[in-house]
Amino acid sequence: MTTTAVSKERLLFNGADWDFPTLQRVHDACEEIALGELGLDVYPNQIEVITSEQMLDAYSSTGMPLFYRHWSFGKHFAHHEAFYRRGMRDLAYEIVINSSPCISYLMEENSATMQTLVIAHAAFGHNHFFKNNYLFQLWTDADGILDYLNFAKSYIARCEERYGEVEVERTLDAAHALMSHGVHRHAGKTKVDLRDEERREQERRVHEEQVFNDLWRTVPTGKKRTAADVGLEKRRLALGLPQDNILYFLEKSAPLLQPWQREILRIVRHVAQYFHPQRQTKVMNEGTATYVHYRIMNRLHERGQISDGNFLEFLKSHANVVFQPNYDDRRFSGFNPYALGFAMMQDIERIVTAPTEEDRVWFPDIAGQGDAMSVLRNIWADYRDESFINQFLSPNLIRQLRLFHLYDDPEQEEGILVSAIHDERGYRRIRRQLSREYDIGWIDPGIDIVDVDLAGDRRLLLRHNVTNDWFLQEADTKLVLQHLANLWGYEVLLQEIDSSNEVVKEHTASPRKPIQ
Repeated sequence: MTTTAVSKERLLFNGADWDFPTLQRVHDACEEIALGELGLDVYPNQIEVITSEQMLDAYSSTGMPLFYRHWSFGKHFAHHEAFYRRGMRDLAYEIVINSSPCISYLMEENSATMQTLVIAHAAFGHNHFFKNNYLFQLWTDADGILDYLNFAKSYIARCEERYGEVEVERTLDAAHALMSHGVHRHAGKTKVDLRDEERREQERRVHEEQVFNDLWRTVPTGKKRTAADVGLEKRRLALGLPQDNILYFLEKSAPLLQPWQREILRIVRHVAQYFHPQRQTKVMNEGTATYVHYRIMNRLHERGQISDGNFLEFLKSHANVVFQPNYDDRRFSGFNPYALGFAMMQDIERIVTAPTEEDRVWFPDIAGQGDAMSVLRNIWADYRDESFINQFLSPNLIRQLRLFHLYDDPEQEEGILVSAIHDERGYRRIRRQLSREYDIGWIDPGIDIVDVDLAGDRRLLLRHNVTNDWFLQEADTKLVLQHLANLWGYEVLLQEIDSSNEVVKEHTASPRKPIQ
């Protein structure tokens, strides 16, 4: 038998065409490398091939299967479809779901090389990160999410039949407007067992039909009392204030909501919590998946399982994925998470396997350790974007990416200050400032519910602690506050507090009509 014949027999595929047996061979070959050589730990894989229209549909509902209906999903579908049909944008090669089994959607238009790439990227890279990163372990229930989405879809459909689509839509609109303020941000909360939520919903409904809302037991029914009679600290303690999870507070304490509306708030809150870790790990998640697919594709080529031509096709796609425009490029819109994440993973590999003296000073715990995958697996498990960048962005990579920090002080007329250059103090400042760009505690507005005037007009008081002189946008605040007032049923007041604890701005909203 000739060498050429042996080589062709080892190939997983030949050319661009593929079928389902080909996908099985590709998956098995990637799995052998991922688990056997890279030491990855993944959920069972479920791979589904979908059309471009199905991919557009997945876009519209944030990639989740079995999602409930809402008009915003149709709006997103029409938007993405219009741009796609005009050739103004491409579709993702894949979408991956953090569930067990881990579901990877592959576009049927992909070539065999691209199917191999996305299986390596999604079914093993993302899959390992979902299963092992501490944020996903702390907050998400991968085993129960699909069953819960099925329950949520059927529950909201029943509400539409019983209470009308308009009322359900109004409640969902308000809940979606507050979705980013519907997550528990601090450890200590118990992770919800999503598989058990349907049974618990029935128990909650029975319980709520039997008891009086305890919040309003303290509201005067005859003689007018003052707020002092209720007791500020006692009242706040009873209501669990201050509270930054606004949807949670409304679900538990809004006086005019019906039980079915509280359940809808709970559904939206659980979905928001599911996506919360992904917001905090975009660079790490994509960097991990890109690093893993790069390692797997190179090994497949070294083992003679993909041809030179197919490997060149992969390299072209990979180069496009990790392309980072310069700051003065018209295409620049910030850091490409794939590019930054992949560059940091490769740099960590270099530090572990071939460190310089500078690396040994900056990273004494990992420099020269030798086992890059062991170090990377530990990092993937124990960090999020903000801490990852602050800990592992090296001076070498800062120089390679030509990073610097500018400070534009509006009080100064001299111009823009270059506040960090390539020296030791500059390196630390650059990575500290860059890490802040990925700290949701820094970039998201900190808004807390701080009090309720139970003895008076039942006004809800919220406070926004202003940092770095970043005030809320007037138009967006007005719209979101209106949704909040509609759910609460009474007036709401939002105060913006500066660093000296002075009220700088106030925003108010009254319900247009109580939600029945």
